[in-house]
Amino acid sequence: MNTSFQRAAVPAPRHRPGFGQTLRNSLTMAWRGLLKIRRTPEQLVDVTFQPIFFTVMFTYIFGGAISGSVHDYLPVIIPGILVQTVITSSIVTGVQLREDMDKGVFDRFKSLPIARIAPLAGALLADTVRYAVATVVTFAIGIVLGFRPEGGFGHTAAAGLTVIVCSWAVSWIFAFLGVIARSAPTVQGISILVLFPLTFASNAFVPVETMPGWLQWFVKINPISHLVTAVRELTIHGTFGPDFAISLAGAAVIVAVFAPLTVRAYMRRA
Repeated sequence: MNTSFQRAAVPAPRHRPGFGQTLRNSLTMAWRGLLKIRRTPEQLVDVTFQPIFFTVMFTYIFGGAISGSVHDYLPVIIPGILVQTVITSSIVTGVQLREDMDKGVFDRFKSLPIARIAPLAGALLADTVRYAVATVVTFAIGIVLGFRPEGGFGHTAAAGLTVIVCSWAVSWIFAFLGVIARSAPTVQGISILVLFPLTFASNAFVPVETMPGWLQWFVKINPISHLVTAVRELTIHGTFGPDFAISLAGAAVIVAVFAPLTVRAYMRRA
């Protein structure tokens, strides 16, 4: 009698889902993220109004001083605004992840028969839609202002896809911060502190030659500068230059380092 009771009291081992179930669960969680955006569309403010605001402001304020005219400045500023907007929007991944964990949402997910990694993977997948929206809006406002990507539609699409892939890679860094940080404001504060110097101390807005010599060395090795240059070469010249390869290689390194760290830290808490 006692033996039967003891056996009944032992919980059954948790089922480890296969790849197919993990993928389905992750896509379901990604759809959950998209539904959140549909119900609260103000979440897209940073990827819709921000590129419009910065493009118009930078173009008409700095265009004449930097390139001599607004038209000549557009090939410089559009790739820069694109990279800045999409990379910066990847901060949201870590912030929302931390908010969900603080609200106990992930604790409720633990009681469901789903892959434990699915909420994290779904959040990362859903945010790629935000990057795509920012990419389309930035190119659209650029074309309205007179930007003409001479590289053609195919190379322009490749440039946008490159930025999305690199931003998705960077989002793993902020996802890691979201898992280990104590609060969402902490994640946002640290992320902005890291990204803003990288985006502004780059070739995104002004030629490197106009900067002080002590700053040029950093700008030339800045990964943001490599990504901006890759986008310019694709959209303007229609070429895949060395900066394109450097950007993708850097994205691969980031994922190789931070994906395991994030998953390990997340699984300890999930």
